[in-house]
Amino acid sequence: QVQLVESGGGLVQAGGSLRLSCAASGRTRIYTMAWFRQAPGKEREFVAGSMWLDTTTYYADSVKGRFTISRDNAVNTLYLQMTTLEPDDSAVYYCAARKLGSMSPLNSNYDYWGQGTQVTVSS
Repeated sequence: QVQLVESGGGLVQAGGSLRLSCAASGRTRIYTMAWFRQAPGKEREFVAGSMWLDTTTYYADSVKGRFTISRDNAVNTLYLQMTTLEPDDSAVYYCAARKLGSMSPLNSNYDYWGQGTQVTVSS
């Protein structure tokens, strides 16, 4: 079992920055971690992902060049640095972990989820 706890959300003006954190704990080995987001009335969408055992990262086109995913293996924490935030980035952001398999943008392929953290970008 894996537990994921997100933090770092909040209210920020357009053009501002936020850094989200996701602390992972548990005994199950994780191969892939990712950030998803879900805005009201919309489906949950992939934002960025990282393979736990190498440096490969993946981004949705909408956040490329603005968001950076990173991790600190020593403390089992995944980060999402968000810059040049836009009102359309407002959503609940979720951390997700996958036990097996390669990177996937499909939320159905992830085994564990955090509780989410709200990000609101004002115009």
